[in-house]
Amino acid sequence: MITRQVTVRNKAGVHTRPASMIVREAARFDAEFFIRKDGYEINGKSIIGVMTLAAEQGATLDLLFEGSDEGEAADAMEALFERGFGEPI
Repeated sequence: MITRQVTVRNKAGVHTRPASMIVREAARFDAEFFIRKDGYEINGKSIIGVMTLAAEQGATLDLLFEGSDEGEAADAMEALFERGFGEPI
């Protein structure tokens, strides 16, 4: 299992567009993917789950990956957060 900690950098936080980008990116990998925020854990491959996090700019999230391609999945997801989903930071 790999865990990465990321910070939501974009001004609008994880709204519909970033949530769909997260789910789309996660679907490329076989690894299981979960996001943990404030003790609440959701399936990162579920658009409804990601939307329920209501993660605003500055929120810290733990990303958990487990599976055969967990390293690649973790790197890709961390990069997506680092880029701020292509939105203003």
